[in-house]
Amino acid sequence: MYDHLIVGAGLYGAVAARELTDAGKKCLVIDKRPHIAGNVYTEETEGIQVHKYGAHIFHTNSRRVWDYLQRFAEFNRFTNSPVANYRGELYSLPFNMYTFNKMWGVVTPAEAAAKIEEQRRAAGIGEPKNLEEQAISLVGTDIYEKLIKGYTQKQWGRPCDKLPAFIIKRLPVRLTFDNNYFNALYQGIPVGGYTKMAANMLEGIEARLNEDYLADRAAWDKLADSVIYTGPIDAFFGNCLGNLEYRSLRFETELLDIPNFQGNAAVNYTDAETPWTRIIEHKWFEFGRDPEGSDIPKTVITREYPAEWKPGDEPYYPVNDEKNGTLYGKYKELADKETKVIFGGRLGEYRYYDMDQVILAALEKVEEIL
Repeated sequence: MYDHLIVGAGLYGAVAARELTDAGKKCLVIDKRPHIAGNVYTEETEGIQVHKYGAHIFHTNSRRVWDYLQRFAEFNRFTNSPVANYRGELYSLPFNMYTFNKMWGVVTPAEAAAKIEEQRRAAGIGEPKNLEEQAISLVGTDIYEKLIKGYTQKQWGRPCDKLPAFIIKRLPVRLTFDNNYFNALYQGIPVGGYTKMAANMLEGIEARLNEDYLADRAAWDKLADSVIYTGPIDAFFGNCLGNLEYRSLRFETELLDIPNFQGNAAVNYTDAETPWTRIIEHKWFEFGRDPEGSDIPKTVITREYPAEWKPGDEPYYPVNDEKNGTLYGKYKELADKETKVIFGGRLGEYRYYDMDQVILAALEKVEEIL
């Protein structure tokens, strides 16, 4: 009945469905959730677009991806400039001259660089062997202890010296006063939310929600010549080799009868004692909203609590350590033997993807299919 069954209505599945449909293929999209858009799903509350599965800020250096998305959404000019809260002390993120000035009282880039080098030498770090050493080599001991250590250990549920160095290698550190967190040419949030963007991608394509592919795989497979699967790769094989590990998240969302809770879209809580990693205030993702001139006298906040993943939980971040990398490699060998199924996306490929990387991967996979 269909050329392609696409399992998952997130970004990867939506892009693949759109491109294959435009190429004349007949597609069916299914998702076990009651909504499209996967983890970028947004839902309107009191006129505010709420990011239901955590903050998603689109950013990319790919002109191809940016131009592609303009077909489906208009983006505002939101710039991600989070704030770090360490026991009531506020610091700029990314780490920049504002951060260094508040931490050490330095006022020039040369002074900041010298302070970082002094602390790196004092720590005796050569080639960083883990996340802790990598962080100290980038920003020094003081910033690591206050702004990285507690947050990272909460996020990953593991000591920093037990985490691989590469996790933090893309940490932005600037000897300027630039508060833009991402090193990206293009950045913003879709006007009207990500769900509207995903709906535009899936326009005219059959999509069925609340459908669990793995619960009746044989019946679903009969409907199409090929399957694009974006769910967990280990679940596809019945976890026959064991469970891949993930980090999960728990969200507490509140509607408050005040126009402004924290004055910023994202505030990270970097001490070890605070149980949440950050608070998101969703209205600040929408450019032009301010407490003085806003027509929305309410606000919506979400506290994010990291959690160890267990079967049945939503998997958010793959734990890309050596043990899980080896196990994924074994599942990848099984996947490569599948003649009808293509594995894609964050869960299907067991890798951390930014949104633009997901979109580009889907575009390239469709080119390969066609």
